[in-house]
Amino acid sequence: MKMYRVVEIERIRQEARNVKTFRFADDSSPLPGQFYMIWIPGVDEFPMSISYTGALKGFTVKKIGRGTSRMHDLEPGDKIWIRGPYGRGFHIDKRRKSLVVGGGSGMATLGPLIEEIKGDVIIAARTKEELIFTERFSHLNPWIATDDGSAGFKGYATDLARKLVEEREYDIIYACGPEQMIKGLVDLAFERDIDIQVSLERLMKCGIGICDSCSINGYRVCVDGPVFFKEELKNMDELGKVRRGWSGKREVVR
Repeated sequence: MKMYRVVEIERIRQEARNVKTFRFADDSSPLPGQFYMIWIPGVDEFPMSISYTGALKGFTVKKIGRGTSRMHDLEPGDKIWIRGPYGRGFHIDKRRKSLVVGGGSGMATLGPLIEEIKGDVIIAARTKEELIFTERFSHLNPWIATDDGSAGFKGYATDLARKLVEEREYDIIYACGPEQMIKGLVDLAFERDIDIQVSLERLMKCGIGICDSCSINGYRVCVDGPVFFKEELKNMDELGKVRRGWSGKREVVR
């Protein structure tokens, strides 16, 4: 079996400003929360969570760097090279009342999870032009939050999550998004004695646990995660505070 395989892009959808979804056929069987490494020859290789599972899979890609910018230039019929799926996905118990919180492009990771569980969903972004999957999950009547108040609740996703937790009962919180948001939700979960699973987004170079660029408190996000459970998060004091840059040097998160 080859490490890489070639897939052809069949559909492309503009989700939001600088965010596109690329659909393709592939016979792998990813779990919600797992990721792949995407290689564009001559350009770059980068990790990407799966945003659609099933026969026609999908990557929902925000244009932020050289590789993702090149991917945004692709059209249906173009090809990309992928390897995976990698990492640990979400553990799903459909009997539990859940609150799912997606911040910015973190909603891409949560898409397949939301399709398998019942619960409340928060879709958050800095402004309404950056919200994704509001149409995809409109049948769930998701809660919307924007930092600037241009759509839905005015404030951070963590503020809205706290409001809902105080008004309703939840067994578990699932989350993906900016690390400061994740840190706030982890604190909330421990404060209110609610279970929590989060998908962390950190710099990944290899995707298979060799380079250590994605490490946090001794965990390698690519193989030990990217989904982490409550007991693992309990002593993760680097969360929202420290990360590693491209050189491997520890940096303070600002």
